[in-house]
Amino acid sequence: MPTPADVLEALLFASDTPLELERIREVLELPDARAARALMDELRARYEASSGALTILEVGGGFRLVTRPALAPWLVRLARARTRARLSRPALETLAIVGYKQPVSRPEVDAIRGVNSEAVLDNLLERRLLRIAGRKDAPGRPFLYETTREFLVAFGLRDVGDLPKVEGELIVPELASVTDHGEAAAQQDPGAGGADVPAGG
Repeated sequence: MPTPADVLEALLFASDTPLELERIREVLELPDARAARALMDELRARYEASSGALTILEVGGGFRLVTRPALAPWLVRLARARTRARLSRPALETLAIVGYKQPVSRPEVDAIRGVNSEAVLDNLLERRLLRIAGRKDAPGRPFLYETTREFLVAFGLRDVGDLPKVEGELIVPELASVTDHGEAAAQQDPGAGGADVPAGG
């Protein structure tokens, strides 16, 4: 007969998204989220004691069964040997701006980057790394963008507070070059070009 910890391990293995405590409580019919947390702590301690290839990481509001960081070099070799979706440098640059300034409008992103970011923002929306958070109370009422749970998962973050700390403040230049329609006067950024960088680093 499998123990609750065994069942939890199977759930982590089978889940393609971070497993939340409330979901664990529901599936295992536990009395409350504290009981789910205690069970998770028990399983995590088991993995830590084993010093095996896998560990449990808290990320994006839930938990995932992942490989240990020390194994990253071999996993990178495997990733290079197969086709996978990649993020261009403009996409990573735009994600960084939104991550630190969110919610942020496209004219503000354009002003910081110095190019039109419409294509790259559309691409990041399609990948579900960004979402529209509303509209800014400004001329043209441009959309506001913010990061998603998929963004947290892709970069191994529990929340945006885990983003690396940077010195100073990211300043948005004056938006004098932005027209009433929110179109930047600078050259359009194709978004898909440039050196490819794997998602998640």
